[in-house]
Amino acid sequence: MASTQLGEDSYPEPLVARGRSNSGLWRVAALGVVMVAVATVFALFGDRIPSDLVMTFVGVLAVIGVFCLFGLAAGLFKFASGEEKRTVSRAVVDSLPYGAVVSDRDGKISYVNAHYGNFSGGISNGVPVGVPRLFAGQSEASEALYRLARASKDGRSAVEDIRLIGGLGGSQTDSSKPFWYRVAVRPLPEIDEVKKPQVVWSVEDITRDRDNNESAFRDLQRAIDYLDHAPAGFFSADAQGRIQYLNSTLTDWLGYDLAEFNSGQLRLTDIVRGDGASLLMRGRGDGEIGTEIIDIDFVRRNGTAFPVRLLHRAARLAEGELGETRTLVLDQTSAPDSEEELRAAEVRFSRFFNDTPFAIATLDAAGRIVRTNAPFGRIFKWSGEQKSLELQPLAELIGEGSREKFAAAIAEAGAHRSPEPVDALLTAEGDHAVRLYLSGSEMSAGSPEQVNVYALDMTDQRKLEAQFAQSQKMQAVGQLAGGVAHDFNNLLTAIIGFSDLLLLKHKPGDPSFSELMQIKQNANRAAGLTRQLLAFSRRQTLRPQTLELPLIVDDLTVLLKRMIGEKISLAVEHGRNIWPVRADVVQLEQVIINLVVNARDAMPEGGSITLRTGNVTESETSQLNFEGMVAADYVLIEVQDTGTGMSAEVLAKIFEPFFTTKELGKGTGLGLSTVYGIVKQTEGFIYPVSVVGVGTTFKIFLPRYIPLANEAVAKGPVAAPVRDLTGHERILLVEDEESVRNFSARALRTTGYEVFEADGGDEALEILEELEFKIDLMISDVLMPEMDGPTLLKHVREVMPTLKVIFVSGFAEDSVRRDIEDDQSVEFLSKPYSLDQINSKVKEVLQSALRGTTE
Repeated sequence: MASTQLGEDSYPEPLVARGRSNSGLWRVAALGVVMVAVATVFALFGDRIPSDLVMTFVGVLAVIGVFCLFGLAAGLFKFASGEEKRTVSRAVVDSLPYGAVVSDRDGKISYVNAHYGNFSGGISNGVPVGVPRLFAGQSEASEALYRLARASKDGRSAVEDIRLIGGLGGSQTDSSKPFWYRVAVRPLPEIDEVKKPQVVWSVEDITRDRDNNESAFRDLQRAIDYLDHAPAGFFSADAQGRIQYLNSTLTDWLGYDLAEFNSGQLRLTDIVRGDGASLLMRGRGDGEIGTEIIDIDFVRRNGTAFPVRLLHRAARLAEGELGETRTLVLDQTSAPDSEEELRAAEVRFSRFFNDTPFAIATLDAAGRIVRTNAPFGRIFKWSGEQKSLELQPLAELIGEGSREKFAAAIAEAGAHRSPEPVDALLTAEGDHAVRLYLSGSEMSAGSPEQVNVYALDMTDQRKLEAQFAQSQKMQAVGQLAGGVAHDFNNLLTAIIGFSDLLLLKHKPGDPSFSELMQIKQNANRAAGLTRQLLAFSRRQTLRPQTLELPLIVDDLTVLLKRMIGEKISLAVEHGRNIWPVRADVVQLEQVIINLVVNARDAMPEGGSITLRTGNVTESETSQLNFEGMVAADYVLIEVQDTGTGMSAEVLAKIFEPFFTTKELGKGTGLGLSTVYGIVKQTEGFIYPVSVVGVGTTFKIFLPRYIPLANEAVAKGPVAAPVRDLTGHERILLVEDEESVRNFSARALRTTGYEVFEADGGDEALEILEELEFKIDLMISDVLMPEMDGPTLLKHVREVMPTLKVIFVSGFAEDSVRRDIEDDQSVEFLSKPYSLDQINSKVKEVLQSALRGTTE
C-alpha cells in the first residue's frame, strides 16, 4: 500500500465543527443600536443638554477610540476571522487513521473527523450520523452496541470488537467475507465552552489485523502439528525439572494422553530412568548454548524402559540460573539391520554407564570434569540447578585433607599407572564420604578426556563401621563390667548372708547390732552398684510385665518432685491412647529416675523438666534420623530439661561406665550406663538430643506390645505374700565359691533342711550316686570350673527327669536360660541374695513340686 503525504492544502477537514458561537456579531449590533440612540437623543434634545456634558461624552469616545487603535497596533486585539482556526488537539483528531465522533451523552454530535465519512452509512443526507445509528440494523452488533451505549450514558470507557459479514451496509466487494470493526467510547474531560459532558466515539476497521493474526495463528498451528507428528520426540523442561511441553510422538512412546497433559504436570524424574534426570539438569557455566548427545533410558507410563538418544540443549541465564531445556528424542529401540549391532552396543554401554550404582566421570589433564554418568550428581550431592559441572575441578568437590593424594593419583593415572584408591569426604553439607578409583583413559584426537574416575558412596559403610566399632567397644566394656559384677556378687552374697546369720544372734538391743546393720546396708549399696554394672552389660535379671506408661509416670511424679527440689518445675504431658509396653516396672522406674536426677544436676540455678509420653507409628519412625533404629511402632518417653546442654564430645561418651562430668565424689558414672543397658535389654532405643546453653532431651523408644486377649495390664510389681519358710527336705547345694556355699548351707540348715554340699559338678554327681539320687531339690551355681551348671543338669536329667532345680547366678535369668536345653522345671535365684531370699525361693519351689505331685 502506497503511503500518502498530506500537505496544508490536502489536509482532511472535519465534517462537522461546531466551535465558536455568533455572540460577537450580536455584540457589535447591540453597540451600533446604542450609538444610534445616543445620536438621536443629541439631535432632538441638543438645545437642552449642557455643552459641557456633550463635550465630556465626545472626549470619552475619543479616548476609547485612541486606546483601541494602539491596542490593535500592539496586537492586543485582532479582527475576528470568519473561519475556524485548526488547533493542535483538532489536528490530532483530524489526522487519526480511524473515524472519530464527539458528542454529548445524549448523542448530539459536535465534531466528526473526515475519516468517519469513509464508512458506508456514516453520512445520511449530507449529515453525519452517530455511531449507534451507523451500526443500526446489524444484528451481530446489537449486543455490543447496547453495552457501548450504556457505557456512554454512564460516562465509562468501553471497547468492543464487532464482526460483520460483508461489512457495513454490505457494501464490501466480498459479501460473504467477515469484516471486523473495533468500536470504542470514552468520556472527555470538562470543556469550558460546552455545558454538557462530552464523549468521543471511535470506529476502526481492523479486518486486516485480524486476517494477519489468524494467518500467523494458522502458521503456528501448522508448525505445532508438524512438530507433534514428527518422527522424533521433543520436550522442554524448566530449571526445576518440570516438563513444560511434550510433542504427540513422545507422549505416544511414553504411553500418555496428550489431551490430559498439563504444563508442569510431569517431571523429568517421571520419564527418565534412575539418576538420569541429573544429566539433563545442566548447562554451560558461561551461558553459551551447546548441544549434547546423551544415550539414556526413558520410562513408559506402565513402568517399562526403552532406550533413547537425546540431542539436548540447556543454557544458563545471565544470573547463572538454569534456563529451559530443548531436547530432541530419538527412539533407539530398533534400527536398520546394518546398524543393529552398533545400536545394540550403544544401548548396552549407555545402560552400563548410567545405571551403575556408583559415579563415573572423565577428567582432563588438569583434573576438570568433562563428562559424568547419571548417579554422579546424587553421590556427590550436586544439583544442576546450582552450578554447571562442566570443567569443574573434581578436587573442589572433595575435602581439603584428600586433595593432595587425589592430585598425585591423577598424575599416576595420566601416566597409565594404577594409583591407590583415594578415600575422601565431600565438601557438600553433611557427613558424606566416597572412595575414588582412578585409571588412565584412552587418548583420542580432539578429546580432552585423559583420566577415568569411579566413585563409590562410602557414607553408609562409614556409619556402619563407626556403629560397629562403638558397639564392639560397649560390648567389651560390658563384658568386663559383667565379669567384675559376677565376681563381686559372690563376695556380696557371703557378706550379706553372714550378716543375716549374725543378726539372728544379735537383737536390736545388742551393742553389736548397729555395726552389723551398717555392714549389711553398705553391702546392699554395693549390690546396687553391681546391678548397675549388670544393667549396662545387659546381664541383669528383668521381670517384664505389660505396662501402661502414663500410669507408671504419674505414680513417680510425687517422688520426682521431692527429688528435684523447689527451684525446678516438673511438667508431665501424655499423648492420647498410649500403647502398652512390655518391660520390668522397677527397672523402667529406675530409668526415669536416673534421667530426671541427671536433668536436675544440669540446672543448679533452677529450670524446668518435662516428661512426655506418646505413640510413634512405623511411618513416623522411618522419617526420623536416628541411627540404628528399626522402623516399627514405638512408645516414646521424653525427658527434657532447660539445663546447660552437652557438647558433641560429651554426647559421644555419656553411656560409657564410670564416665561423668560431675565433680569428684558427686557421681559414680553409672547412671546413664544403667539407663542404656536397661533400655537395650528391653529391646528399645535411647537417643540424646542436646544444645549447649539450651538444654537436653533424652528420647526413649520402647517397642509397642500388643497384649493377648486374656492378659491383664499391670500397674506395678506385686508383693510376695509372707509364709512359713521352714522345711525338712533333702537339698543338694552345688557352689564353687566356698564362702557362698557355707552361707547358703547354714541358711538352709537353720530352717530345718538336710543339706549336702558339693564344690563342683563332678562332686555333685558322686554325692547323688551315694544318695542313690534321693533328693528333693538341687541348688547349683551356673558358672563353675570343669563342669558348669547346665552340663550338670543334663547328667541329672538322665536319672531324675522331674527333679526341681534352682540355678544361682550373678547374670540375668534370660542369658542363663538360653544355655539350658530343658528349663521347664528350672527356677532362678539372682546373686547377691539374703537369708530370707534363699529360704523363700526354696520354700516356693518345694511347695510347687508338692502341688504338682498332689494333682
